[in-house]
Amino acid sequence: MGKADNILQTLGDFTSKENWDSFFTIRGHGDAFEWYAEWPQLKDPLISHLPSLSQTASPQILVPGCGNSSLSEQLYDAGFRCITNIDFSKVAISDMLRRNVRERPDMRWRVMDMTSMQFTNDTFDAVVDKGGLDALMEPEVGSKLGSQYLSEVKRVLKPGGKFICLTLAESHVLGLLFPKFRFGWKMSIHVIPQKPPSKPNFQTFMVVVEKDESTALHQIESSLNFSLLDSHGNQTRELVKTLENENIIRQKCSSGADLLLSLEDLQLGAKGDLQKLHQGRRIQFTLGGQGTSVFSYRAVLLDAREQSGSFLYECGVFIVPKTRAHEWLFSSEEGQWMVVESSKAARLIMILLDETQSGANMDAIQKDLSPLVKQLAPGENDSGSQIPFMTASDGIKERNCVFQGTSTLTGSIVVEDVIYEHVSNDASRIFPTGDLIFRRLIFQRTESLVQSEALLTRERLHETVSGQMDRKRSHSSSKSKNKGKKKLNKESSDQMKVYHCYLASSYHLGIISGFMLISQYLESVASARTTVNTVVIGLGAGLLPMFLRACMSFLHIEVVELDSTILKLARDYFDFTEDADLTVHIADGIQFVREFRNSGAKDSSAIVLDNGNSSRVKRRGDTKIDILIIDVDATDSSSGMTCPAADFVEEPFLLAAKDALSEQGIFIVNLVTRSPTINDMVVSRMKGVFNHLFSLQLEEEVNEVLFALPSEFCIKEDLFNESALQLEKLLNLKHPEIRQSIVDATKKIRCLK
Repeated sequence: MGKADNILQTLGDFTSKENWDSFFTIRGHGDAFEWYAEWPQLKDPLISHLPSLSQTASPQILVPGCGNSSLSEQLYDAGFRCITNIDFSKVAISDMLRRNVRERPDMRWRVMDMTSMQFTNDTFDAVVDKGGLDALMEPEVGSKLGSQYLSEVKRVLKPGGKFICLTLAESHVLGLLFPKFRFGWKMSIHVIPQKPPSKPNFQTFMVVVEKDESTALHQIESSLNFSLLDSHGNQTRELVKTLENENIIRQKCSSGADLLLSLEDLQLGAKGDLQKLHQGRRIQFTLGGQGTSVFSYRAVLLDAREQSGSFLYECGVFIVPKTRAHEWLFSSEEGQWMVVESSKAARLIMILLDETQSGANMDAIQKDLSPLVKQLAPGENDSGSQIPFMTASDGIKERNCVFQGTSTLTGSIVVEDVIYEHVSNDASRIFPTGDLIFRRLIFQRTESLVQSEALLTRERLHETVSGQMDRKRSHSSSKSKNKGKKKLNKESSDQMKVYHCYLASSYHLGIISGFMLISQYLESVASARTTVNTVVIGLGAGLLPMFLRACMSFLHIEVVELDSTILKLARDYFDFTEDADLTVHIADGIQFVREFRNSGAKDSSAIVLDNGNSSRVKRRGDTKIDILIIDVDATDSSSGMTCPAADFVEEPFLLAAKDALSEQGIFIVNLVTRSPTINDMVVSRMKGVFNHLFSLQLEEEVNEVLFALPSEFCIKEDLFNESALQLEKLLNLKHPEIRQSIVDATKKIRCLK
């Protein structure tokens, strides 16, 4: 190992100014140190790409990070006299100035940071970098300095100018270099011949980038003979892979594929002129990072599809929390356009937060985003108009996690107690003083999806409930609210019980309102003191079955739940209990329905609890289902349907459900989707199977409840009011207001077939 190599080993951090000063001081004066290839190997390929001396009398050349390399001197001697050298090491610049002041008087030397140059735009015809970018791209440092440097290179080059980068072409360097010069640049890559005889060592490559006057996207050209580079093993393989991947990306961009662009790509015109609004334009891109901001962001730019001029804002920002970014409303194109319409912004910048912003509060994120989004506003950036920030808030004031665990079937599960920021006046009447506490069951696979939600009360307060309870607060959609930030004092929910006389989810009340369609049959069964066979697919926290069991004693309820962990949680945290007429099967819901006739209850009698007294009543001899309720979430909501799982609305299951229903039965599906296309598809399938189909669209909710009847007989719409009163009499409820809410919901049921 030579003296130079020994000195090099002491250098350490290549990005440290102090280290370089020390390196050049130790090395001494007048002794050039060459990184990578030397002049005999560089001369021909380098000069062939520089502006011709015959065409340009004095091309302006910049050599950043010059150090004490002799490259500038050799270029000068080859006829290129207008060369400016910069380096942030005063030691190196002083040494080189002394060395060249007499022999090369036109050569310029300046102490300057190559990541922040003091040159005006469009100053140089060529920038020649020998190892400078590689030095800035220390793996421990990241790409911040390299990104800043390349932005400066792009700025100071004239149109038609060239950036010539001598590099080892490591993948992390090319991973920055290629995207930075993707739009509006022509690029080629070449191999520098090694000095014979050469030891197996790192190969030097030359990347040449030319500043195009258009924003066209070009494939990267290559003059590499890879068969001659086999001795370099991993270095060559990484280069080939990175080059191929980049050309694939460029090909996809050229074909119009929806790829993640950068802000710099957009400013170069990759998707048209950002200064102007283009009706219906939608661009997915990355924003920030690499020295421009604290965080990097996934973003979508959307120019409203109808430029009616009735917008409140020319440009707005909508921030989607990480826990809601996967929702169809924010992750799908169809949903995003809905957000644009409601935002009243001519251009909406949707920011989808992820784990990279973990720990940052919303104020910090907005401060970080502000200078970035200003660059995306239509018109002049310095117009001074404020860009409003909007966010998909979850409305949580306080929270306490009471359980966190994992199931092999469901994944991560959370049970939490929360206090909402706003509660309706009707709901607050149950406890005139203090905040209402709700217990929520959340599946983390769809973090915004609240599977079940129950009101907590202290047992001693049950007797003093005023009866003023109404439907759940209007602000909170069932199966659609997410988690908040503050922590609820654990003691505030100790010794509390789930209040089963109240349903927090308004769609549960909507499901019960549909019983109006078979209320005449229900009344006849109740009068005969027999039972109505009811099957609920999907237990959740068991709140709907418990409520039904309490208010309709003539129901024999069988709940089907695939995951035994959910049953345990319902018992332990939501006070779910079973009895003779409320049982749970751990089974596959689809298979259970198909086999119901063979695997139904075998007893011909059952215990029914009536006003606290037990009596044995006769069960119908058949095992047909009278009421079949599907309330199962989808394990993958990316398709746009959060509930139910897709198999439950496929034709084979719908046919099986119809066959399992009694002649007087009803099939009920809780449908959660924001996609009109998916909604229409589900409705169309159900129309094709069932004789009659009805719908209840809940106000301010995503849920739509569908009711299907299997028989030719169907209640006439002019008898709905009479049937609703019939249902009202069947409901044994502690609170008249809840009964009224169910009756009110019947008035919103409409016939689809």
